[in-house]
Amino acid sequence: MTLFSELGLQKSTMRSVEKMGFEEATPIQAQTIPVALEGKDIIGQAQTGTGKTAAFGIPLMEKIDTSAEHVQGIVIAPTRELAIQVSEELFKLGYGKRVRVLAVYGGQDIERQIRALKKKPHIIVGTPGRLLDHINRKTLKLGNVETVVLDEADEMLNMGFIEDIESILSTVPEEHQTLLFSATMPEPIRKIAERFMEDPHHVKVKAKEMTVDRIQQYYVELKENEKFDALTRLLDIQTPELAIVFGRTKRRVDELSTALNLRGYTAEGIHGDLSQAKRLSVLKKFKDGSIDVLVATDVAARGLDISGVTHVYNFDIPQDPESYVHRIGRTGRAGKTGVAISFVTYRERNQLYLIEKTTKKRMDRLQVPTITQAIEGQQKAVTEKIVNTLENEDLTIYLSTAAELLEKHDAQSLVATALKLMTKEPDNTPIKLTGEAPVASKKDRKFNSGSKQRNGRAYNRKDQGGKRRNDRDRNRSYNGDRRSNGGNGRRERSERSN
Repeated sequence: MTLFSELGLQKSTMRSVEKMGFEEATPIQAQTIPVALEGKDIIGQAQTGTGKTAAFGIPLMEKIDTSAEHVQGIVIAPTRELAIQVSEELFKLGYGKRVRVLAVYGGQDIERQIRALKKKPHIIVGTPGRLLDHINRKTLKLGNVETVVLDEADEMLNMGFIEDIESILSTVPEEHQTLLFSATMPEPIRKIAERFMEDPHHVKVKAKEMTVDRIQQYYVELKENEKFDALTRLLDIQTPELAIVFGRTKRRVDELSTALNLRGYTAEGIHGDLSQAKRLSVLKKFKDGSIDVLVATDVAARGLDISGVTHVYNFDIPQDPESYVHRIGRTGRAGKTGVAISFVTYRERNQLYLIEKTTKKRMDRLQVPTITQAIEGQQKAVTEKIVNTLENEDLTIYLSTAAELLEKHDAQSLVATALKLMTKEPDNTPIKLTGEAPVASKKDRKFNSGSKQRNGRAYNRKDQGGKRRNDRDRNRSYNGDRRSNGGNGRRERSERSN
């Protein structure tokens, strides 16, 4: 166990760390911070949720000279949500030292960002497209940058940002420290490390530390057209406080959130086609409990730091084990337990085995609940709510009415009526979901290489970053932080304001 007080941090940084409630460093923090404080380049392999923001944020704060009126550190993140989250945490870490942190990303008024840049921030956190936009406009100058952080580098590779990153790094002084964090280390990421880093120190959080032991992991084997009824029955039985349902595509997310609302659940979806204002609105509702179920794609949920999530449902099994670890990491946080349930079709069993092998964790099989079990689950939840109210609330103003009812009806019938009124009985409102082709494991892809047709849809060879082209949602940034422009290799910077 390593305490932050043992790392020799400045008093101003320790004040911030203590204010945030941090005492013990996580494995990635304990291994990264001492080396980073020596000024060495670092390659950190770690998943979201392991505390990597503080792992690079604390050394960054230690180096900032608040008397200097220029940008000294830059953090490049794949999505605007992650950029916002990282900037907020860096602001907290730099509070004791009064470090100025600014987030810049697409979807926000660029003129507003230009005005903020004129206030001389010490640290910039941004998405690649918008950072490059400011560099080209000469509203952002990186000539005095001493530290560069590449956060979730593999995701930036998947989303097509490698050329942007190289362009940004080419504007930074040759003498600087680079901290690169990535869940995986594909070849293009290694090449960036070789080109822009000097003798980097490798830090790797082992898989067993990535997969949280406090998460109970299950799978349900069923047919594609059985998934939705299974989901609603599980929601009725488990009655999660906050749940995230992961779908593979934007279409799936839209259809699922609509279907859940038709069946009486409060749900909203989030994916890359939503406007920035809409995404923030949905997340606010989810955080304050206005909606119970958040339906999301992998990319849309990347970097979200939401406390209190009790259940994660993988309505579609993820494309790779790393995405699985990321998904289930949304729950089981801050010392709490969590539940993760994956729906698997018969043809996706190899993918399930691959995930288990990679995470070194066997999932327990779960049977699809019956309608009767779903009703019993709802009754149990209502009963617990009644008992809790009975034991903890002031019922004085209701006693006289209760006495009048007891004079006319027997107690058992009254309680049964209350249970019926409060119990959410199964809703059979017809819903329509478009079927999704099953995920092919590496073994399946090797057997079906090329463009074999399966279930009427083509599975193409891997593209950059090892992802298949038909998973469009993972190969695009939000609202086109970067989009392909035709087939000529040129790209437009759609983050720029019109």
